[in-house]
Amino acid sequence: MSLLDVRGLRKAYGALNVTDDLNLSVEKGELHAIIGPNGAGKSTLIAQLSGQAGSDAGSVRFDGAEMMGQPMHARVRAGMSRSFQITSILPGFTVLENVAAAVQARRGSSFRFFAPVAGERALNDTAMEALARVGIAERAAMRAGSLSHGEKRQLELAIALATAPKLLLLDEPLAGTSGQEAERLVEVMRSLKGEVTLVLIEHDMDAVFSLADRISVLVYGRIIATGRPDEVRTDPKVRAAYLGEETAEEGA
Repeated sequence: MSLLDVRGLRKAYGALNVTDDLNLSVEKGELHAIIGPNGAGKSTLIAQLSGQAGSDAGSVRFDGAEMMGQPMHARVRAGMSRSFQITSILPGFTVLENVAAAVQARRGSSFRFFAPVAGERALNDTAMEALARVGIAERAAMRAGSLSHGEKRQLELAIALATAPKLLLLDEPLAGTSGQEAERLVEVMRSLKGEVTLVLIEHDMDAVFSLADRISVLVYGRIIATGRPDEVRTDPKVRAAYLGEETAEEGA
């Protein structure tokens, strides 16, 4: 059963078609990776799905409802969250306060903000659960600005999880992380499989092929192939358009 069904999605900047009659189907409970060369339109697609960017044409059906024209906050309430760019970390506040504010917003009380957050055990308990899920519960009392880069990525993921998403859009979550930090994030994503539907954009092909249930390949704004990792890896069109380039670069 498709949780997300995208048909004929288009986005142009002037004469440049960034997404071009794009079709994509994401099944409930799967981790669906989207790969492609730089400039293929991957981040623009995530922005369109999340409501951060508008679309010129097409349909985005999520959990049976049409999302086209809906603002980002409405999509979050419907259960569609974008990690790492859904909100900014507030560096002067604690790790716990950052996540508790997201819980507050989900419950429709976002303007009560931090003084009430500190005194509401239910909010903090839910926030601590999200922090424990991503592996940084022991950092709860620290200022968010003092976290390492990888820990900030984990915090941003906890913030997204605090909105109780049905679908989590991940745009290059491993970018800029160290090897150990990347391993931790990969394990978090693996633990979420089957519980939250995940759409992952990532340049780390080892992570993609180890995590994904299915992979779609985006080239020049269009999906040219979708399948299981073994099917995509051996697809001649994919190797010619993308994976072949990666192999050539590795051998250079």
